[in-house]
Amino acid sequence: MYNPNSLDTLCAALCYAMGITPPEGSATANEDLCLYIDEALAGEKCDRIFMYNPDAVAQWIFEKYPQLFEGTTERTDIKIPLCSVLPSVTPVCFGTMYTGVQPSVHGIQKYEKPVISVDTIFDALIRAGKKPVILSYGNSSLSKIYLERNMDYFIFDTLDEVNAKAAELIVKDEYDFYVVYNGNYDGIMHKFGPESIEALAELRANTRIYNTFDSLIREHWKNHNTLVSFAMDHGCHEIDGGCGSHGLDMEEDLNITHLYKIYKKD
Repeated sequence: MYNPNSLDTLCAALCYAMGITPPEGSATANEDLCLYIDEALAGEKCDRIFMYNPDAVAQWIFEKYPQLFEGTTERTDIKIPLCSVLPSVTPVCFGTMYTGVQPSVHGIQKYEKPVISVDTIFDALIRAGKKPVILSYGNSSLSKIYLERNMDYFIFDTLDEVNAKAAELIVKDEYDFYVVYNGNYDGIMHKFGPESIEALAELRANTRIYNTFDSLIREHWKNHNTLVSFAMDHGCHEIDGGCGSHGLDMEEDLNITHLYKIYKKD
C-alpha cells in the first residue's frame, strides 16, 4: 500500500513552520506536520529549520533495521509517512520536495539536473527576508537544481567536507534554513544492494552524523525555535546481481518516512 500523503505536501508545511507564504502552486501543507508544529510551539513559529537529506533511505529499510537509527529515533517527535513521486529518482524527488509541485510542473521528469525555474521554497524564503543555504557535493542533484538564487551554496568535492562545513555553520548560526545533502548510502546501495553490509554501514554513518548535527543545534541554537528533520527523497529495492536501484512505481521505491523534532527556544 502506498502512503496516502504525497511528498509535494512537505514544502508548504515547512513554510507554515516558518510563517511564510509558500511557493506559488505548491500543494496543500501536510496536515500532520502542521498540527505537530502548532502543538509543539503553542502557536509560535520556527526561526530555524535544518533539513538533513540522506539519499534513498526507504521506509522498508527504516522499519526493518531500527537498530541502525539508534539515537536518531530518540531525537524524533513525529514520523511522517510520505509517498515520493515518479520517476522515483533523485533530481525528480528533490525537485518536488522543495517546490511543492509535481514533476510535470517543476519540469524534471527523468534523471537530469537542470536548474528549476518555477517558484521554490528558497525563493519564498528570500522574499520573506530569510537566509537559506544549501550544502552538497560533487555533481549531485542538490548541487545543481536550485542554483541561480540570491543565496549561499557550499558545494564541495567530498561528503566529509560537506559535513564539516555544516557543523561549522551550525555553530556560527548565520542562516535560517539549512539543506544538507548526504548521498553515501545511495551510492553504495547501487553497487552492493540495499541490505549489504557496505550499504548498511553507510546508513549508520548517516544517522551518526545527523545525531551530531542535532547535538550541535541543541547546544548552539538555544535562542531559536528550531525544526530538525531527517528527510530522504525516495526509497530503493534490490535488483538482479545483488545490486540496488530505484525509479519504479513500487512501494519499496516510493514509500518513505521523514523524522521531525522541534526544539523550543529557552
